[in-house]
Amino acid sequence: MIKKISLTIVGLIAGFLIYVATKPNSFKVERSIVINADSTKILAQLNDFQEWYKWSPWDKLDPNLKRKYSGEKVGKGTIYEWEGNSDVGKGRMEIIESTPTEVKIKLDFIEPMEANNLTVFTLVPENNGTKLVWTMTGPSPFSSKLFDTFMNFDKMIGKDFENGLQNLKATAEK
Repeated sequence: MIKKISLTIVGLIAGFLIYVATKPNSFKVERSIVINADSTKILAQLNDFQEWYKWSPWDKLDPNLKRKYSGEKVGKGTIYEWEGNSDVGKGRMEIIESTPTEVKIKLDFIEPMEANNLTVFTLVPENNGTKLVWTMTGPSPFSSKLFDTFMNFDKMIGKDFENGLQNLKATAEK
């Protein structure tokens, strides 16, 4: 009897691990908003990391956040490094491409978990404003797949994107 129970438990665990392993090898989180402002005003907020404190949802999580800026002042080559409490961790961002319609950022998390992702902001003219699409993509190693099985990464990060987009909308529409 104990042997059957043990084999059943081993089988269930193996089945679960196989299920986790079959999940996609990459992830994508995407949210968008229409901002009643010219795209150049929005682009100015995205291209200058020293302006992000006005709208970034993570900057408000640690009042003692340490920030370091280097590279170019704005646009391609601009670098932002941060270190904060457990809510914001430690990481680095670099603008690797900037055009009037798109800003691409290499995003490297160092703590609490190491991850290397790509963030893209796309600006599309819409009616009397601009549709801003915020996308983050990256690899999903086994540990990320396992985490996503219990805590939906899209919903978790998506809420932060939604808050950030609302903050950016308020900032840009002033």
